[in-house]
Amino acid sequence: MADEKETAEAPKKSNKMLMVVIALALVIVGGGGAGAFFMFRGDTASAAEEKLVKGVVTPAESTITVNLAEGHYLKLGFAVQQTEDAGEEAVDLSEAYQLAIDEYTGRTVAELSTAEGRETIKKELVAKMIAAYTEDDKKMVMDVYYTSFVTQ
Repeated sequence: MADEKETAEAPKKSNKMLMVVIALALVIVGGGGAGAFFMFRGDTASAAEEKLVKGVVTPAESTITVNLAEGHYLKLGFAVQQTEDAGEEAVDLSEAYQLAIDEYTGRTVAELSTAEGRETIKKELVAKMIAAYTEDDKKMVMDVYYTSFVTQ
C-alpha cells in the first residue's frame, strides 16, 4: 500500500512541474515577442525626420566670435539647412546666432578639439534650432553646417 501512495504522488509532481515549465516558457516567449515588436517597429521620431525634405541653405552673413573657457575663443561660421516647408525665402538667423553663442560660450578647447565633442555639441545646437524654428508644427530648420570653426 505504501508503494501505491508513492506512485500516485509522482505523477502529480511531474504534472505540476510540467505546468510550471510550460507557463515559464510562455512568459519568456511572450516577452521576447513583445521585445522584438518594439525593437523592429521603428522609432516614430526618426520616421518623422525622414519625411523632411531639404530646402534652401541659408548661410550666416558673418562669423561670430564666442568666448570659451580659460581665456580661449571660437570663431564660428555656419549655414542653416532649411526644410522645404520653410519655402524659398531665407529664415532670419538672429535667433540662430543667439543659440550658437549660448551653446558654445564657456566650453573648453578640449571639448571642441575632438570630432565626437564637436558632433555632440552640434546635435544639441541643432535640436535647439529646430525647436526655435518650428512654427505651427512645421519644422523650418533641419540641420546646421559649419563654414568656419577656429579655436584659439
